[in-house]
Amino acid sequence: MFEFHTDKKRYFEMQAQNSRRYIVPFIEKCKPLRPGMRVLEIGCAEAGVLKAFTEKGCVTAGVELDEPRLVLAREFMKDELANGQISFVSKDIYKVDIETELKGRFDIIILKDVIEHIHNQEKLIAWMKSFLNPAGVIFFGFPPWQMPFGGHQQVMTNKFLSKLPYFHLLPMSLYKWILKTAKQDVASFAEIKETGISIERFEKIVSNTGYKVANKTHYFINPIYTYKFGWKAKHQAGIISAIPWVRNFFTTCVYYLITPK
Repeated sequence: MFEFHTDKKRYFEMQAQNSRRYIVPFIEKCKPLRPGMRVLEIGCAEAGVLKAFTEKGCVTAGVELDEPRLVLAREFMKDELANGQISFVSKDIYKVDIETELKGRFDIIILKDVIEHIHNQEKLIAWMKSFLNPAGVIFFGFPPWQMPFGGHQQVMTNKFLSKLPYFHLLPMSLYKWILKTAKQDVASFAEIKETGISIERFEKIVSNTGYKVANKTHYFINPIYTYKFGWKAKHQAGIISAIPWVRNFFTTCVYYLITPK
């Protein structure tokens, strides 16, 4: 496990910087931000991503199931809370009342490093239309499941496994045996294996649920690695990005912006 996984303030700053430099410009290629725009992040954690949107004058909201992470979010975003620029809800997104708890629909919805942890991804993506204003967009950033560390093994406490690429692709029974032998959280990492999503599956869900892709970028080197490891973000080669299935093994992150058809 890397030091920044436990230093939540540093992790917050990484997410804010990444949002300013990569996520906001990606969205603005199709939907320029304006003061007063409403932005929702599902699975907001400590709200680092939303920091960049509040700096642009947007009115933001974060929904997060893990209340301790929202305790930190309220601390890190105390000025924005005080001026009414951000609000937080600790609840299952399906149980949130859009009018009373979120004050209405949104121009932009963000899911960064979230969709790969969701069961029944098709249900969630279809359901989010009810939270969008007309001409609203949804941003997704996620690692394809088959990429070298798609099993999130980098957060494992076992030093060898945390640096071992692709072993999450082993059959489930063997994968669980390795996790158990190495004294890792078998249930948590097995669940990540169950919910992992490929580029092809994501694009199929988008089409089947009545959306169209407004913008997409595939990365050979994930932009967040700029702040985690000092590696320069790099787009995936066009020839690799165009090859279904194969591209998942060599693409560490994808950004998508979708909008209802």
